[in-house]
Amino acid sequence: MNQTNTIAPASLQGLVAIVTGGAKGIGLGIARELAQGGCRIALWDFDDAALGEAERTLSSEGADVTTFKVDVSSVDQVEAAVARLLASHARIDILVNNAGIGGDKLVSKMDLAFWSRVIEINLNSQFICSKAVLAQMAQNRFGRIINIGSRAWLGNRGQAAYSASKGAVVSLTRSLALEYARKGITVNAVAPGIVETPLFATLTEEVRQSLHKTVPMERIGQPQDIARAVRFFAEPGSSYVTGQLLYVCGGRSLGSPSV
Repeated sequence: MNQTNTIAPASLQGLVAIVTGGAKGIGLGIARELAQGGCRIALWDFDDAALGEAERTLSSEGADVTTFKVDVSSVDQVEAAVARLLASHARIDILVNNAGIGGDKLVSKMDLAFWSRVIEINLNSQFICSKAVLAQMAQNRFGRIINIGSRAWLGNRGQAAYSASKGAVVSLTRSLALEYARKGITVNAVAPGIVETPLFATLTEEVRQSLHKTVPMERIGQPQDIARAVRFFAEPGSSYVTGQLLYVCGGRSLGSPSV
C-alpha cells in the first residue's frame, strides 16, 4: 500500500495563513479565528484604509499580522505578494480564498462586462491565488486551501453571474483536491448563506427582514460562524478531508427560496 510521506504540523501554531479579502466582514472574522489558533496572518485586500484598520484591530488582539494591498485578479500582483511573503515568512501553509463581489442582476439587464467582472473576481482569483501557492505547498508536502463559495451556487433568481461563479468554485475545489491529494494538500470549500457583513448592513430594513424570513434557523449568520468552519478545514487534524463543500447557511441549502 502506498502512503504519502507527509510530515504535518501538530497544530496551527506558527503556520502562515493568507486570507484574501481579509480586511473586513467574513474575511476579517476568518483571520481573527486563525490568529486565535496561533497562525501568522497575511491579510490581502484592495482597500488600503480597511487594511490599516484591520491590522490595528488584530494586532491589538495579539495577532501576528502582515498586510498586502493586492488585486487578486492580477497574476502579477498575486505572484509578487507571494514572493514577498515567502521572503519574510519562508513558508505558506494555508490559503483562504475569500475575496469576492456580489452580482445581483437579471440576465435581461446584464451585459458581458458585468458577467466577466463577477467571474474574474469570484472565480479567476481563486485559480490565480491557488496556483501561486501550490508549488511551495507541494514542496513542503503540507497545505490547506479553503475556498469561500456560497449557498447561492444552487441558483437564485437575479444571480446568474454570482451563482455561476460560486458553482464553478465548487468544481475548482473538487478538481484541485484530486490533483494534489498525494502532495499532503487538502482543498475544501465553505458555502455561507446570509451573513451579517458591512454589505448586509447597507440593505434596507425591509430587505434585511425579508432575508431573515428565508433562513430556517431564523437568524442571520455571523462572520465567526463561517470562520469556525474554515478553521476546521485548516487544522492539521483534518488531513483526511478533501474536496468537500460545507454549508454554513442556517439551513437555506435545504431549499432554494426566492428572495
